[in-house]
Amino acid sequence: MQAQPIQRVVIVGGGTAGWMAAALLARALGKAVRIRLVESDEIGIVGVGEATIPQIRHINTFLGIDEDDMLRATQGTFKLGVQLNDFGRLGDSYLHAFSDIGLPLGLIGFHHYWLRERRRDPASDLWAYSLNTQAANEHRFARMEKVGDTPLGGIKYAYHFDAGLYGQYLRKRCDPAVVQRTEGKVVEVRLREGDGFIESVRLASGETIEGDLFVDCSGFRGLLIEGALHAGYESWQHWLPCDRAMAVACARSEPLWPYTRATARAAGWQWRVPLQHRTGNGLVYASAHMGDDEAAATLLAHLDGEPLGEPRPLRFTTGMRRKAWQRNCVALGLAAGFMEPLESTSIHLIQSGISRLLAMFPDRQCDPVLVDEYNRQTRFEYESIRDFLILHYKATERDDTPFWRQCAAMDIPPGLARKLALFRGHGQIFREREELFTEVAWLQVMIGQRIEPQAYHPLADALGTAQLDGFLTDIRTLVGRAAASMPDHARFVADHCRAGDS
Repeated sequence: MQAQPIQRVVIVGGGTAGWMAAALLARALGKAVRIRLVESDEIGIVGVGEATIPQIRHINTFLGIDEDDMLRATQGTFKLGVQLNDFGRLGDSYLHAFSDIGLPLGLIGFHHYWLRERRRDPASDLWAYSLNTQAANEHRFARMEKVGDTPLGGIKYAYHFDAGLYGQYLRKRCDPAVVQRTEGKVVEVRLREGDGFIESVRLASGETIEGDLFVDCSGFRGLLIEGALHAGYESWQHWLPCDRAMAVACARSEPLWPYTRATARAAGWQWRVPLQHRTGNGLVYASAHMGDDEAAATLLAHLDGEPLGEPRPLRFTTGMRRKAWQRNCVALGLAAGFMEPLESTSIHLIQSGISRLLAMFPDRQCDPVLVDEYNRQTRFEYESIRDFLILHYKATERDDTPFWRQCAAMDIPPGLARKLALFRGHGQIFREREELFTEVAWLQVMIGQRIEPQAYHPLADALGTAQLDGFLTDIRTLVGRAAASMPDHARFVADHCRAGDS
């Protein structure tokens, strides 16, 4: 038994991070704790996290959420991956798809057999063996766990949704007997004498809220973790030079594609996220290479429909808190760090932060052993995602603008340099511990951005030529048939999770 169990959890900030934390903590801890969430309707929400990755589906399962109901409430659509355009060279396009590619055979991964085949046929398409890619190319979608009675895996998917509506949806699912919402602004954070733990927060109304554990979801401000506890921030702008964004919604366009689009521009990249009622758009850019007016004009010039407002500016520094857990405070979401949304990791990092907190849930003493382990795991996750993002910038042959020349020439972290050397030399990809992105994810970005291995695994030569042809042909055929059997994505959304008129 813990001598001093946590009884009062105070969450500062709402939005996606705050309400995800409230919903998941309440579900896991039940009435053993009282959760108080403080948010102010006067403080805007940063809505860049409209695209997700498949891990978010675990939240649905844990919370008992009906997926179709959630998508109706959030104007959501389905996501099979991220289409990346113009990153390697102008005119290049590939999909970082969530599905498996091909099938492993024997002791080695599928891509070694494909690399062998490409020696004979340079036009061989890696993505012909990806079910998600073939479905995405035809704007199709279905929930398909596997391909018939074959060993091929089925569709792996995530969502596009309105992040503001998603936060509201989670809020409605919180039991008011466990989670109490308080409207107000925090104007003072009081620390306990002796150990410097947060004792309470005072609101503009004069109310004081005490707690045993505080969760900082206050966004970039880091009101608790930085403003009161001075955890420090580590900038990665020298590797990820984009530091601003412009965001604007536009009218929905057709077809309703089941993937996020990311298109490289002169000094950054532009996102397009298709929802049922609109398309979310944004331009992420480096202010050293592009001014705000030029960024807004670039964004508006590349919309698929009429803009539904004026571009909204956002400033950020990519990086992370030096300590996401400091004393009795855990930072989540933008309060913990910022990774630009190129691979849609923002909401996942909230989710994984809460999962770690639950796995290491402390008593009131917040044992430093738990705190250190939480921070160690958090750093590993952030750094591995950071390296994956850097790959998208470093692996370019573009020299048409100063921004891309800077990216191509920059030094990179040692871990990423090792990954690239292994792949270039031997076609090898090794996933470290529980890093977020799989071998297949790294493979697609490296091949998609023209990193060419000099060799493949020698065991791939064990198959005879006819056996290899049959193996590859069978997979292509099965993938093509499975994709062709799916309905149109827009039709699937209309039939299963169509939102009401907004």
